[in-house]
Order: sequence, then C-alpha cells, then structure tokens
Amino acid sequence: MLEEFKKFIMRGNVLDMAVGIVIGAAFGTIVSSFVNDVLMPPIGLLLGGIDFSNLFITLKAGASAGPYLTVAEAQEAGAVTLNYGLFINTIISFLIIAFAIFLVIRKVNSMKKKEEAPPPSTKECPHCFTMIPIKAKRCPNCTSELTK
Repeated sequence: MLEEFKKFIMRGNVLDMAVGIVIGAAFGTIVSSFVNDVLMPPIGLLLGGIDFSNLFITLKAGASAGPYLTVAEAQEAGAVTLNYGLFINTIISFLIIAFAIFLVIRKVNSMKKKEEAPPPSTKECPHCFTMIPIKAKRCPNCTSELTK
C-alpha cells in the first residue's frame, strides 16, 4: 500500500497540483494583505476616514453593553456582529484573484494558439490519392494535372 501511495504522489499531475495549491494559497495571502493594508486605507480616507475592517452591525449585545467601536471590541464583549466591512474586503480580494487568474488563463490560451500546427504543406492527389506538395500543379506519381 505504501508503494502505491508513493507512485500516486510522484505522478506529475499530482505534484503540479500540489505546487499550484501552495502558490495559490501564498498568492491569496499576498492579495489579502494588499487589500487590507494597501488598497483599503486610502479608499477609506477618500470616503471620510472609514476603516472597512471595522464596519459592522451589532445583532446582539455582549456581556458589556455597547456601543462597540471595533469588531475586536465587540467580539471581546461576546457580542454577535454582522461584519460587512470584512466581507467587502473579502469580495475585493476575490475580484483581484479572479482577475489575476483570468490574465493567466488568457496568456496560456494565447500561447496555445501560437503552438498550433502550421498550415499543411502537402495535399492529396485526387487521382492517385498520394500526398504531394501543396503548390504542385502536376502529380509526380501519376502525372495528372491538378486543377486546384
């Protein structure tokens, strides 16, 4: 059983998938940091000093009564909150990751188009059915004149 597992793990597509998952997770962390630490603070300043990570609605007060200024303060008090600011940050992170994946897929597709086979250099003689150069006007095998 251990040998079968080793064979399974060492297959190329499994290793490629594992590398993709690790790189994807790292990319997700980078994008989350970009959204939370770089992108949202200037947007919050432009919208009047809003900190999106602390936008929430208190659904039920905790042990100590609110108002709570931050999500952390509400959670510390045991309040039940609807954290729509964190949800907005997550949506923006998702859109950035989806756009990056779109760009990668677009590039791969354009590379596939370049790798397509060149146009054929031979054609079939309609009289003797042998392959001849595409520009031939007469078949070298049966000497028939070719109209096309």
